[in-house]
Amino acid sequence: MAIFIAYPWLAAVIGAVLLVLGSQRGRRIPVMAGASWLLYALYETGMRLRLLCSGECNIRVDLLLLYPLLLVGTLMAVVDLIRARRASRGGS
Repeated sequence: MAIFIAYPWLAAVIGAVLLVLGSQRGRRIPVMAGASWLLYALYETGMRLRLLCSGECNIRVDLLLLYPLLLVGTLMAVVDLIRARRASRGGS
């Protein structure tokens, strides 16, 4: 997941996809996960531009909390979207 440090726009892409899919299907979990990814993309952009850290930004203990939260949120969102898709197919 360290690729998001170098390319924060990738996190924004994941966030936008989850946000759009969640909004289209009326699902809260993907919307919240997408919003989390977008906030992370903004945060990581601020870190990359040295706006949110002073000088030494190489030791990133914050990522020990952020990455697992983003991963769990994304997994929950994907499961929620799959369940919603199966429910819509079965209900039709």
